[in-house]
Amino acid sequence: MSLRPPHPDPSATALGTTSSQKALGSDLDDEIREAVDRLVETVAPADDADLIREILLTASRLGRDDTERLDLKIVRAAVAEMRDAFAVFAPYRDIPKVTIFGSARTAEGTPLYDQARRVAAELADAGWMVITGAGPGIMLAGMEGAGRDRSIGVNIRLPFEQEANDVITGDPKLVTMKYFFTRKLMLMKESAGFIALPGGFGTIDETIELLTLQQTGKAVPAPVVLLDEPGGAYWHGWRTFVTEHLGGGGYISDGDVELADLTDDVAVARELVTGFYRRYHSIRWVGSKLVIRTRTPVPDADLERLDAQFGSMFAEGHLERVEPFGPERKDDDHLDLPRLACTFDVFQMAGLHHLVRAINATAVPG
Repeated sequence: MSLRPPHPDPSATALGTTSSQKALGSDLDDEIREAVDRLVETVAPADDADLIREILLTASRLGRDDTERLDLKIVRAAVAEMRDAFAVFAPYRDIPKVTIFGSARTAEGTPLYDQARRVAAELADAGWMVITGAGPGIMLAGMEGAGRDRSIGVNIRLPFEQEANDVITGDPKLVTMKYFFTRKLMLMKESAGFIALPGGFGTIDETIELLTLQQTGKAVPAPVVLLDEPGGAYWHGWRTFVTEHLGGGGYISDGDVELADLTDDVAVARELVTGFYRRYHSIRWVGSKLVIRTRTPVPDADLERLDAQFGSMFAEGHLERVEPFGPERKDDDHLDLPRLACTFDVFQMAGLHHLVRAINATAVPG
């Protein structure tokens, strides 16, 4: 799941500053800027030199700003462990991955443990890799189900729990993080689907952040499945609270509750994840245009119906077939796939999830 804003401000740089002289480094001494430029020439590929330069200039500013040592330690650790995590995931970028969330305290042999193990096994059999927090409980169950070869662990260093579980300990697909925020970034950024089983504060935190990213468009659409034990009431109670208090209080829109699917059936959970990509493939923003790539063409009659059904979510114009745009051609970005495009209203990002589901509904299951 790519994490990115709905569409970038053209005046913004990669690090979020405006395209002023400050972003170009002119607030620093010539000697510093020249040293950074020399280093960039040595370490950075040409296509990424601008981004590496901004990172190094920002680091230089941290030193010039007399930043407190504790703050510098946070920056150092966060960047270092993100680099480590990127390296772990890099060989598997083209393999679909599902992240499984849930309690570290769930005991082996319980219905929830068995649910996690079974759904992970079924998704692994379907060609997916499984990401968990690498600890005990639901995390261990997910890795047992997927098997070591199809598991990736993103562990956290804590003063009490938790060592990495036996399935993933010693595996190069395990990374251990100091900070929860960098850990959550990797658990969410790298996955194309998410399954949350009942858990404590950590599980609820992860689930709420995941839904917030979907609601606000900070992440691309992805299936979010709330999986309970057979006949379980955990997620039903949670959804009742969300509907009555968040929805009833006007804090979220009615459609926001539908960003997650609730089930106690492993086969249904598997289908909710894999079926999300039955016809839908991916999206990309090109300026103000939202480009939707599909695995197979959407029939004309269905395209007309989708345009009418979701027209209120378009800032202008219609949902229409397009050829790859210039930036897509430059990046060789899935040029073989059929495309639809529209000027999507960025204030209705939760609706994009529903549009994707409707596109998938036009495809014959198979």
